[in-house]
Amino acid sequence: MKTVHVVLPGRVVEAAVPSGGDAYDRRICDGLAAAGWSVRELVIPGDWPRPGPAGVAALAAGIAECPDGAVVLVDGLVAGAAPEVLVPAADRLRLVVIVHLPLADETGLAPAAADELAARERRTLHAAAAVVVTSGWSARRLVELHDLPADRVHVAHPGVDPAPLAPGTDGASGLLCVAAVTPLKAQDLLVTALARVADLPWRCRCVGDLDRVPDYAARVRELVRQHRLTDRIELAGPRTGAELAADYAAADLVLLVSHAESYGMVLTEALARGIPVLATDVGGVPEAVGRTPDGSLPGMLIPPGDPAALAAALRRWLARGETRRQLRDAARARRATLTGWQATVATVAGVLEVS
Repeated sequence: MKTVHVVLPGRVVEAAVPSGGDAYDRRICDGLAAAGWSVRELVIPGDWPRPGPAGVAALAAGIAECPDGAVVLVDGLVAGAAPEVLVPAADRLRLVVIVHLPLADETGLAPAAADELAARERRTLHAAAAVVVTSGWSARRLVELHDLPADRVHVAHPGVDPAPLAPGTDGASGLLCVAAVTPLKAQDLLVTALARVADLPWRCRCVGDLDRVPDYAARVRELVRQHRLTDRIELAGPRTGAELAADYAAADLVLLVSHAESYGMVLTEALARGIPVLATDVGGVPEAVGRTPDGSLPGMLIPPGDPAALAAALRRWLARGETRRQLRDAARARRATLTGWQATVATVAGVLEVS
């Protein structure tokens, strides 16, 4: 039986507040186990990528227990933050790193902090046998950022589960944003844009963790109050399972207005339900949105950080029935081309086997 040791940041086990990266890690672990691998998870406590001495010590202890020659798959939040542990271990282990987003690309970092994280991440990635990323954009970004050999970086696009078509609300007014409330995800810009189309009928539910950056979540809530939109914009907090499925079922349009994204799994979750998307044209988002077989875009892509462009796109959606019809048709056509998690797992397994 093939064995892989998987090193995960502690928050992956917090099922109530998963990120896209956490969900990806979980699907890879479960998929490898289903494919016959022995998966030995090492869940490392700490606020990665700033874990503190206790987190680094816990990682060192876990890595020390891996036998010589073991295949070790490490989440990038952990790997990039602890080269002092992982670079020496690379001499006796076969390290493979999953990078969801380069550490320095997180929004709001001071330049010195970003440079430090990038330098630490670079050390680990150069020591790794292989790197797994979630989009072609991410692969190109890592090769350029860290001067990695291109053949060492492997793309394993996230899969998506089949889902029923969403009935929506009224075909137009049900707006849904699924993302942790953080500066990276730019909910403040979303609120600003929605205020500019307050003359039109809509309601927006924002689903996502409110505790990851509490000060920012408080600013977003205050912005909603200032624009007198408390009866139209709901910060619902994290939702999973049947609750989240119900939110998608009620959505007419799914929004993702991030400053940076390596892929954007919520977009394929929406498209799997035939829901059009409105997203920023950043990173791997165009890969997630994709095209229909006839080349149509199943949504709208706008520049990041531009509330005026976002408001204009929202107005087109809300005011033009023909636009909505075209995008719904395209979303349903794109739905038929999406791939499942089995393909993702097979790609990662292939990397583990030859690394």
